Amino acid sequence: MESRLDHLYRSVLLTKFFTRGWGHPDHLQQIIKFRKLLGNRNTAKEYLNTPTNTITITKKETQDDVILLTGHFPSPVVPHLPHVCPPEIHHSHFQAVLPARPPPGPRPLVLQFAGTGDHFFWRRRSLMAVPMVKEKQVASILLENPYYGLRKPKAQLRSSLHHVSDLFVMGACLIMESQVLLKWAQKEGFGPLCCHGISMGGHMASLAASAWPGPIGLVPCLSWTSGSVTFCQGVMSKAINWKLLEEQFTKTREYKTDVWDLVDSPEFDAEKKYLNRHSKREDNSQPASPLTSSIPLLSNLARNTTVQAPNPEALHFMRGLMDECTHLGNYSTPVDTELVEIVLAEYDAYQPRQGVMPLQQLWPGARTRTIGEGHIRSYLLNQHVFRTAIYDVLERMVSKYPGDAV
Repeated sequence: MESRLDHLYRSVLLTKFFTRGWGHPDHLQQIIKFRKLLGNRNTAKEYLNTPTNTITITKKETQDDVILLTGHFPSPVVPHLPHVCPPEIHHSHFQAVLPARPPPGPRPLVLQFAGTGDHFFWRRRSLMAVPMVKEKQVASILLENPYYGLRKPKAQLRSSLHHVSDLFVMGACLIMESQVLLKWAQKEGFGPLCCHGISMGGHMASLAASAWPGPIGLVPCLSWTSGSVTFCQGVMSKAINWKLLEEQFTKTREYKTDVWDLVDSPEFDAEKKYLNRHSKREDNSQPASPLTSSIPLLSNLARNTTVQAPNPEALHFMRGLMDECTHLGNYSTPVDTELVEIVLAEYDAYQPRQGVMPLQQLWPGARTRTIGEGHIRSYLLNQHVFRTAIYDVLERMVSKYPGDAV
């Protein structure tokens, strides 16, 4: 049973996604090829070596028992995708929230990623970072999402990403930028280190942790294995202009050929049809083309997404693209999955967990805790649960890797 509040809340929001379509086919091809390199820690090494001396601290201030450091550095993604990244995202912006009087012993730090609509730093700072300093002397670094806040393109309205490809560029930026900030934190004497985020931020935290070469804590909250079910099945699917996507997909041959040839999903069979291993089987006929041959679940998605059901080919293409670029099975497993604590909302309508590989199956050893609410109520009323999960992971890290705790 999905939360009614989740559906109601999404229905009153004005924000729409992918208002200009898929993105140029050439851009999608560049992004996918680069993602395949970043998805493997071994092939990603040469791309994740940006030195920390590129970081510039622009402001330092003290508020009560908290020190705030604001800074920026050039995004390491831009040289690799120069024609894909808009000028506004060329520099990464962050804010560090540090204890004014650091405790003796370990100096734990959490790299926090922003969820959908979380522009600038104030929300994560007030709801998570400052309370963690006051409760446990845990420091944070808050990383600004590309296309958000200080990095929002001028023509973009609120959080309404223009293209599907923008979401994938955001992920690539955050993977590479997070490595710079984690290395900087280590150099400054912080440790153990943990990645954390809520909703989309939880997924981005998972991508960042997958690229880190050593043991690292990870607490993804209200997120799951792939963005495919989020945008094809969850309430977010109702904020997508499927008619526009269908028109572009139908008119532009390169989506069905050049782009689709690069797409791979851990949920595919050999013919790029979705397997039915994670959903209840129904007696539906199977279309002939791989692009229309989604698992029966997709017919349910089409019925539940909008008043006018999405074209099956466009919907299948979306699932394939999303799995290619966001499915955690397409990325390296974190070095130590026992340092992963997944926080779920039992009645989450934003992040459905049906029809995709369970994250615990993908990462054996990861732990879970469940909040008996939907997505919105979990976020509004259970920030303390997220913080407790972080504290538990940090304690496990200190116990298991005492030499890595500064």
